[in-house]
Amino acid sequence: MFSFIIPVYNRPDEIDELLESLSQLDYAHPFEVVIIEDGSTIVCDFVLGKYKGKLDISYYYKENSGPGDSRNYGMRLAKGNYFIILDSDCIVPKDYLTHVSKSLSNYYVDCFGGPDKALDSFSDIQKAINFSMTSFLTTGGVRGGSEQLTRFQPRSFNMGLSKKAFEISNGFGNIHPGEDPDLAIRLWKSGFETKLIQEAYVYHKRRIDWKKFYIQVNKFGKARPILNYWYHEYVKLTFCF
Repeated sequence: MFSFIIPVYNRPDEIDELLESLSQLDYAHPFEVVIIEDGSTIVCDFVLGKYKGKLDISYYYKENSGPGDSRNYGMRLAKGNYFIILDSDCIVPKDYLTHVSKSLSNYYVDCFGGPDKALDSFSDIQKAINFSMTSFLTTGGVRGGSEQLTRFQPRSFNMGLSKKAFEISNGFGNIHPGEDPDLAIRLWKSGFETKLIQEAYVYHKRRIDWKKFYIQVNKFGKARPILNYWYHEYVKLTFCF
């Protein structure tokens, strides 16, 4: 069974949109949704009653410890044997889980990633930021736009991980940002395979302005030399950009 793992911090409106999209999935088998409130002061528990009878939801509140630790927390409590990790600012197409299930049935891996796209309803800033994060001119390859299907480093806004792989790897590490490529490389070193499922995309809203986007990308840039030092055998020229 699939378990969606969704950490959230002060964003009940986003959870409402995400849950609405999950309630519209065309997948014919049971799945669960695990929401981890990461020390929010604006909680989202009041939203969940809207989906009673529509979704199997588990809700947990914990002290703030960051997204990676919150994902680990949710995976430890989930009932499924395959976890799908989403950011709270994502919207899922109705055929998402059908594509995931079909791809894993055709060629099973213990970890996968999917791309992200923008909806027409997104603001101009959201569309521009989405393009800058997905274009082949920038980071599109490593985020699911053009990189090879195998040996893919999934990103945690749209990522699948088997229970077995989680238990052996202990999930996300302490580095943030950069916890997702760190996990992917550790999985490779443990003998697990990863892949890109191109059809399993999500709409990623990224509710940030240009200032917040700069801060986010700046943090990414500072994390990359640490990852390069830890895993020098996986360094690529494109990382320099």
